[in-house]
Amino acid sequence: MRVKYELKHICKQSGARYGILTVGDLEIETPIFMPVGTKATVKTLSPSEIEEVSEGLILANTYHLWLTPGMDVINLHNGAKSFMQWDKALLTDSGGFQVFSLSTHRKITEEGVHFTNPRNGDKLFLTPEESIKIQHQIGADIIMSFDECPPVDSKREYMIESIDRTLRWAKRGKDVHNTDQALFGIVQGGTYLDLREYSAKKTIEIDFPGYAIGGLSLGETKKEMDDVIKHLNNILPKDKPRYLMGVGTPEDLINGVIGGVDMFDCVLPTRNARHGQIFTTEGRLIIKNKEFENDLKPLDPNLPSKISKYSRSYVRHLIRENEILGLRILTYQNLLYLKELMRQIREAIKNDRLLDFKEELKKVYNFEV
Repeated sequence: MRVKYELKHICKQSGARYGILTVGDLEIETPIFMPVGTKATVKTLSPSEIEEVSEGLILANTYHLWLTPGMDVINLHNGAKSFMQWDKALLTDSGGFQVFSLSTHRKITEEGVHFTNPRNGDKLFLTPEESIKIQHQIGADIIMSFDECPPVDSKREYMIESIDRTLRWAKRGKDVHNTDQALFGIVQGGTYLDLREYSAKKTIEIDFPGYAIGGLSLGETKKEMDDVIKHLNNILPKDKPRYLMGVGTPEDLINGVIGGVDMFDCVLPTRNARHGQIFTTEGRLIIKNKEFENDLKPLDPNLPSKISKYSRSYVRHLIRENEILGLRILTYQNLLYLKELMRQIREAIKNDRLLDFKEELKKVYNFEV
């Protein structure tokens, strides 16, 4: 197994976890935020820049790499890391989220999911076994079980049906898994706390080296998400990493950490950057706004970096003119801020003051929960 987790400290004030996730030769302090490189790239950034704004662990997506460039090309490069010239750590989603996001282009069966390629209409069929085999070829260090990510407002009867199918798929995927890649199980169940508990306990019985919490940040309230995370904190194994999928705002990150989560990912920082929205130590900014037209300050005066030489005024000009440099600068800023935020969260955990730090962060980002 190329992945190992060691719990080092539990915050006396909040119960949050500080640990070390070892991935091959790379030791990563947790909690961690992982940038998303869906198609073997974090949009607009080079591999060296990705390394600067991450802790060395990023994501790619099984479904999208399966479609393009396809496994023949990935195999020609001996895996996705070589393909994208990334020499650190990689995690792959299984394609399960696309079962949710491409709901108008797919049909779920017991055997697997039939997709219609939205680009050219080709018929595709992804099974739990095939998802694992594709992830073997991609060569990620951490791979995910193939699951259904059901809509958060699914009726209880359907949610039970979906959970049971996901459990059967998890077992089938594990049965064909034969590499040293770490295969994580995924807990589903929407906002039904008893179904979340059922899903977690049954997934734990299959026995994985790590566990993900899926199906959140899809329309439920902040309180509902918080309730699910806190409920699972008492169920998921203490000696294995917990990964909350698809969450990436400052308030969601710190609340997730307080709920016992070690790993996070989200497209939000890079997507928001492409719309001119940034995270800073002074709060959220929409850089396209006229108030920044003559602002000579750097994007984030309290977070010095190689982009600090650019004024807010200049970056606003770039974004308004759809210049690629502007997108690169904002993407870099958003990911660098989250990297720094997670560093501060880890320090607060080690110093047993995470709840105090949360109050400080609330003053900057004006969240209530």
